Amino acid sequence: MKKIRGFILISLLWAGCKKNPGDANPPGPTPVNFILSSWSVNNIATSQTTYYNVTRTPVIKFRFGAAINRGTVTANIILKDNPGNPVASNVSYENSDSVVVIQPSLPLNYLAKYTISVMNSLKSTNGGFLVSGKDLLLVTLIDSSRKFPILSDNALLDSVQKQTFKYFWDFGHPVSGLARERSNGDNNVVTTGGSGFGIMAIPVAISRNFITRAEGLARMQKIAGFLKTMPPRFHGAFSHWMNGTTGAVVPVASNDNGADLVETSYLMMGLLTARQYFDGADAGETALRSDINTLWNGVEWDWFRQNGKKVLYWNWSPDYGWAVNVPVQGWNECLITYVLAASSTTHGISKAVYDSGYARNGAMVNNNSYYGYVLPLGQPSGGPLFFEHYSFLGIKPSGLNDAYANYQTQTTNHTLINYTYCKNNPGGYFGYSDSVWGLTASDIPNGYTASSPTNDIGVIAPTAAISSMPYTPTESMKALKFFYYVLGDKLWSDYGFRDAFTLQDTWFAGSYLAIDEGPIILMIENYRTGLLWNLFTSCPEVKAGMLSLGFTAPYL
Repeated sequence: MKKIRGFILISLLWAGCKKNPGDANPPGPTPVNFILSSWSVNNIATSQTTYYNVTRTPVIKFRFGAAINRGTVTANIILKDNPGNPVASNVSYENSDSVVVIQPSLPLNYLAKYTISVMNSLKSTNGGFLVSGKDLLLVTLIDSSRKFPILSDNALLDSVQKQTFKYFWDFGHPVSGLARERSNGDNNVVTTGGSGFGIMAIPVAISRNFITRAEGLARMQKIAGFLKTMPPRFHGAFSHWMNGTTGAVVPVASNDNGADLVETSYLMMGLLTARQYFDGADAGETALRSDINTLWNGVEWDWFRQNGKKVLYWNWSPDYGWAVNVPVQGWNECLITYVLAASSTTHGISKAVYDSGYARNGAMVNNNSYYGYVLPLGQPSGGPLFFEHYSFLGIKPSGLNDAYANYQTQTTNHTLINYTYCKNNPGGYFGYSDSVWGLTASDIPNGYTASSPTNDIGVIAPTAAISSMPYTPTESMKALKFFYYVLGDKLWSDYGFRDAFTLQDTWFAGSYLAIDEGPIILMIENYRTGLLWNLFTSCPEVKAGMLSLGFTAPYL
C-alpha cells in the first residue's frame, strides 16, 4: 500500500509541475508580405504612373492586399513638391484599412509637379512588408485665369512688339550695338544673323514710336561703323558669332572660325532694309547708306562656290579652309542666301547655281499632302517653322512663284501642317491644343533642338506661332493670346516671351535668343503693314536678282 501511495504522490507532483498548453500566449500568425493592388487619382484608376491636369485637391487612393498598419503610413506614403519638400496631407482609410486615402491639406499649386511615393517599408497589421514600392507623378492643371488686363488686338500687338524690341535696344551690346546671341550666355558674344533681324526691327520701332528716327539712326551708325572697322571679314563675309567689343571671331566649333555665308545673308538683308528706310538727304543718312553699300558690295558671294561649283557653301575658315564643307541646299531657311547672291552687282551668281545648288535640280520639291495640306517644298511634314520665317522677313511670299513653288502656298501650308499636327497631338503631349502650338528651333530643357512634327519632344516655342502671323493670322493670334493672358505669369517677362516652354515637364526657358525674338517683331509688322517686305523688296538689286532666278511677283 505504501508503494501505491508513493506512486500516486509522485504522479500528482509530476502532474502539478507539467505546463498546461493554455498557460502561455499562443504564437501569432506568420507575417505575410503584401502587394499594392491598384491606385487611382480622382477616381481615375489605370496602370499609368503619370497623371496630367490633376486638380489642386486630388484624392489619391492606394489599394493593398492586406490591412495596413496605420502607424507606418506617415513615414512611408509621402507627397512631395518638385524640389522635394514634403506636402502636408490628410490620411484616411477604407475597406478595413486595406485602402489608404491621401489628400493634400491645402490646394496644390497650378501647373506644378508633385510626386507621391509609397515605400516598401510600409507594413500590414500582421507585420508583413509591401513587396514593391511605387512612385506617381502628378502634374496639376493650368490656371486659366487671365494674368493681365484684356487689351484690344492692336494694343496687344503693340505691346508684344515693344517689349520684344527691348531685347535688341536695351540689351544690345553697348560697344557694337549688335544683338547679343542669347540672354543667358556670354554677354560679349554677338550674333551676325540675329543682328540682321535686330537691324530690321529699328524701322518698326521708329514707325511705332518706340524710339525716334534720330535714335534709330544713331544706333545704325554705331553698328555700321563697327562692322566696317572691327570684325575680320572673310571674302566679305562675317563669322557666325563675334566679340561685341573687339569684333574677334567667336568660333562655333573647333574648325568653324571663319565665314558663315548664311548668317551674313541675314545681316545683309537687315542692312539693305535699313538702307531703304533711311533714305533722307541729310549727311547722316547719306553716310549710313554709303557705309551699308560698302559692306554689301564687299561680300564675295561667288567665291563661296568653292572653285566654281554650282552650289554655295556655308562656311570657310582661314585656318581650316572648307573643312566644314556644308553646301547650302534647300528647302530650308537659306533662300535669302541665294537671292542676295544673285542680287549682288559685284560678286553675283547665275540661275544655274540656284537651280543646281539650292533647288537641287528639283529635288527640294515635295508636293505630298499632310493633314490635307499640299506641301510644295521640303522634308516630310515641313520641318521646323523657321524655314518659313528667316528668309521671308524680307522676301514677300504673297504672289511669289518660281519653277518650284507658289511661296504663298508653301509658307501657309507648312504652317497649317505644323498647327494641325500640334492640335491633333499624336504624341499625346500635355497642353498641346489649337492655342498651344508651334514647333521650331529653340532651347529645350538642358539643350537646344530644331523641333518639328518629325522631331517633337513636347517643347513649344512662342516664336513659331507668332512669327507665322502673316500666314495663319487667326491661329497665330489665338496662340499669342493664350501665351500672354493664360501663361503670361510664367512666359512673359523683360524682353517679351521667353524662348520656349513645355507643359509636359512644367518647364519655362529662362532665356531669350536673338534669332527667335527678331522674327516676332518683324512678322507681326509684316502682318500689320508689310513694312519690311516693302522696304527689302524695294531694293533695285533685289528685284533684279529675283527676276534673274526666275521669280515672278507683282512687286518685281
